[in-house]
Order: sequence, then structure tokens, then C-alpha cells
Amino acid sequence: MLATAVVTALPARGAADTTVGGPFSLAAPDGGTVTEATFRGQWLLVFFGYTFCPDTCPMTLSQIAVALEKLGPDAQHVQPIFITVDPERDTPNAMGEYTKAIDKRIVGLSGTPEQTAAVSQAYGVYSERHRTGPGLNDYLIDHSTYIYIMSPDGKFVRGMSADTSADAIAAILRNLMTEARNRD
Repeated sequence: MLATAVVTALPARGAADTTVGGPFSLAAPDGGTVTEATFRGQWLLVFFGYTFCPDTCPMTLSQIAVALEKLGPDAQHVQPIFITVDPERDTPNAMGEYTKAIDKRIVGLSGTPEQTAAVSQAYGVYSERHRTGPGLNDYLIDHSTYIYIMSPDGKFVRGMSADTSADAIAAILRNLMTEARNRD
């Protein structure tokens, strides 16, 4: 069974009662601890998945990497974050190696099962393990496949499906950054 794209209803942009995201404490590849405050001041692209994902995760992260290239200098204001839904296999080091192989600007985050479950819940992420064989590591995980855009002040702005093209991701981010600059 391949990882299935699971669509979760996200609130409309600007919805007054939007509660997506929140405080978290996770392990960075360098062994340090990061929180949501670590990334304040940057636009966040938050994506949940796992390093053993056979399809959706590597394709989505690759599209995010291409979108960063398309943003040019504006990419310095964007921080992509890949948070595991498989903390048993995805150690901080494994997450770092995986994301570095795709694009060194993507930060892979892991943590304890409790930490990753808490942040998944805060973002409304679905994940379910499906056994593929008798071994401990013989499983795949179905999971939500949204890219969450968080504003520099940590507020949810909008979600995009994992199959959003790099051109569309870059255009959406560029428009959001322009709108924010025009408000300031």
C-alpha cells in the first residue's frame, strides 16, 4: 500500500475561528530543540510526512525546493519545515539527511512520539500506520498531505494540497509577501 493522499478540510483563508498550528517543541537535525518561536519572522511552509514515504513526501518536498528557486531573493523570507509522522524511524539525524538531500533549506524535525503527535494534532494532521510485513519496520503510513502556510507572526494563512505545482507555490507566497509589505 502506498501513502495515500488524505484530504482534510482546512478553514477558509481569513476565517475568524481558524485554529491551525500552535506551540511545539521538536528536535532539529543538529540535536538542538526548536519551537514555533524559532521561526518567527519567516513565512513557514509546514509539511508532515516521513522519510520512508514512497511517493507523496519526496515529490512534495521537491516541489517546495523548486518553488524556493523560483522565488529568488524572496526565498530568504521562507522557511520550509518537514515534520515527521514516524518518529520511531525518523530520528533527527535521519530527518536532516533526508531533507538535505532534497534541499538544504528544508528543515526536518522529529521528536518523541508524544511531541510529534501533539504538533500533528495542533495542525489537524491525520496519520495511520499500515503493516506491510512481519518486521518491525514493515509499514507505511497514510497521512494528510497539506502544505500549511504560516505567517511570520505564526498565524495560519492557508493550506495547499501536496500536488500544488512549484509555480503555484511560488506565486501564492509572492502574493502573500506583497500583501504583507503593502499593509506595513
